[in-house]
Amino acid sequence: MIEKRKELLKKEKELTHLRDQLTTERQNLPWVKIEKRYEFDSPKGKELLPDLFDGMSQLIVYHFMFQPDWTEGCKSCSLIGDHFEPSIIHLKQRDTNMIAISRAPLDRIEAFRKRMGWTFKWVSSFNSDFNYDFNGSFPGEAKEQNKVYYNYEKERSFPSTEGPGMSAFYKDKDGSIYHTYSCYARALEQFIGVYDLLDIVPKGRDEAGLVYGMEWVRHHDKYDDDSFKDIFVESLSTKKKN
Repeated sequence: MIEKRKELLKKEKELTHLRDQLTTERQNLPWVKIEKRYEFDSPKGKELLPDLFDGMSQLIVYHFMFQPDWTEGCKSCSLIGDHFEPSIIHLKQRDTNMIAISRAPLDRIEAFRKRMGWTFKWVSSFNSDFNYDFNGSFPGEAKEQNKVYYNYEKERSFPSTEGPGMSAFYKDKDGSIYHTYSCYARALEQFIGVYDLLDIVPKGRDEAGLVYGMEWVRHHDKYDDDSFKDIFVESLSTKKKN
């Protein structure tokens, strides 16, 4: 056992060093200056992109999947929201603000945010090109999403008009804003601490028998929902039959 653990420890250390290298390369990516004017609906009224920094020089935006006609946000995005909610107070100690942005109207966003018990700032880009420009939304109807640009790939099919993502911005002393980084798809797993915890137990994520990896995830107020359990069992039975 000890020898096997030491062998694994060497690989874990190699992964740590590789992550340090990737972090440095990420921070050295070229910056792209933001020239377009973006306006958002917020609880304070109309706000521009510079306002969202809240006095900080760095801003992290989570592109939260919430289509304008949905009554609640994406359950997988909500799992990530549960993780970054308590981190924001700490981020602000390092000159960094973090918010969520969605295309849903502000009243729907606010209702869902309050339901989830979150306090982070969440604004609507419904009347803005922001989500489209940063590949968090795709034009057209959901049924038309056969060829979209997402995660730096063209002609990728997607099941909705929204896709999850994370973007970072920097504002210099002159007020100029730069886009410094974005990530999408499985790159977002690095922000899901529950996966890191599951990865150290014998059964791991235990997702092999599911229709898709995060099928088990629910909004945190719905895990005791019996109707979900019935749907979940039925979906597994259907999959086994097929």
